[in-house]
Amino acid sequence: MQKKAFLTTAVMAGSAMLLAIAPSMAQDKTTVTWFVGLGTGTNDQQRAVQDEVVADWNAANPDIELVLNVAASNAVAPDTLSTLIASGNAPDIVGPVGYAGSNAFSDQWLDLQPLVDSTGYDLSQFPAELTALYQTPNGLLGLPFAVYPSFIYYNKDIFDEAGVAYPPHEYGAKYVAADGTESEWNWDTLASIAKYLTVDANGNDATSADFDPTAIEQFGFVNQWGAERNDMSSFGGGVFWDPATNKVTIPDNWRAQAHWQWDAIWKDHFYPTATYEASTVLAPSSFASGHTAMARTHLWYTCCMTDLKSNWSIAALPAYEGHYYSTIDADTFRLVKTTKNPEAAFKVLTYLQGEASLKLLTVYGALPARVSDRQSYYDELSKRYPTAEIDTKVIEDSLTYAVTPHHESDFPNFQKGQDRFAAFRSLLAGDTGADMDVDAELDKLAADLQQIIDEAGAPAAVATMEATAEATKAP
Repeated sequence: MQKKAFLTTAVMAGSAMLLAIAPSMAQDKTTVTWFVGLGTGTNDQQRAVQDEVVADWNAANPDIELVLNVAASNAVAPDTLSTLIASGNAPDIVGPVGYAGSNAFSDQWLDLQPLVDSTGYDLSQFPAELTALYQTPNGLLGLPFAVYPSFIYYNKDIFDEAGVAYPPHEYGAKYVAADGTESEWNWDTLASIAKYLTVDANGNDATSADFDPTAIEQFGFVNQWGAERNDMSSFGGGVFWDPATNKVTIPDNWRAQAHWQWDAIWKDHFYPTATYEASTVLAPSSFASGHTAMARTHLWYTCCMTDLKSNWSIAALPAYEGHYYSTIDADTFRLVKTTKNPEAAFKVLTYLQGEASLKLLTVYGALPARVSDRQSYYDELSKRYPTAEIDTKVIEDSLTYAVTPHHESDFPNFQKGQDRFAAFRSLLAGDTGADMDVDAELDKLAADLQQIIDEAGAPAAVATMEATAEATKAP
């Protein structure tokens, strides 16, 4: 009895001690919140993997609890995040998120450089040109995570049927036609091939006098799922707003691209109008339909080509005035500058960028920024598309021709300005586009953008495109 009483007393005392310690332990535990939705990450498969990543972290790190907050959809994510920030409940980490998603909150991001310096985090694991994408006048606002270079997709079956030589895979190589004739692989060469590969219902190609542009069944080229600044930047980056003078000017190379695209749609007919792109001829999307010979788009388009039964491959981008320009989308994780626990949040961020990265990158369908992780991605891509010849050198080489400034670089009143660029693109390819005066509409675009930027007032902390262009020059 005495022994039992002693044990009971000891257990009670121990329990009291644990109760006394528990609040202290709870107070020492740091909570880090991770918000997902401004970019990819909201579908069910992605949510499941993100939950697994969070569970793995929490099991291994009892001192830092990671809490995941996934927006209901990408469409509502900006409003959800805005509400969280306004209510004083901003998350610590946001991502994955690209430039466009980040720019809507451009004044919210924490400079990571002091944390990189204090922890000795090794930036050399990433290519320097990718790290430079996040170097801004406001500091290092992200670390390389996922990259999506652009290049040319081409349908080998269409080329073979027409007896046309494939586009070159090597940057700097000539285009060698089927008869052995060589020419520079530039946008004019692409146009001449694309016309020949555009065919109407009667079997006439777009070089024929009998060609019927109202009955096209196969197109030669498209900027697949493009956006106007992205399309224009295929002819080189452009600084359309000068922060020093606050003046808007459409760069000459962007004007040249707009004219090239208008000619492609309305004069040479090898590029689909908006009506054709929405038609059953090009369902589920232009290149994936099997009825388009070439497309310029990003690596992320591999998300959506499982309906394509044709043999296909990828090739180098054409040159504009002797230079190559690959628009590159890039996703990262960002820290919100109001975080109360920057050191803990950075520790979690490096986990997402490091140990957890391959799980996340696979489910996001993204090329790892870390070169050492890429082969596993390529292996999975080849398994997914057994009829494709995926030349990984094209992907790697395209990264070295990154357009600067970035095609989604920030400017005042960003989203409203992006919407105005989109309206120009819709006009160019829309049913009334055939009658548009391209230069007059570009002048109107510039005037409207000027008004949109003026509405925002003089920004104190926007990462200017001019400075970004200098910071992001690829070697």
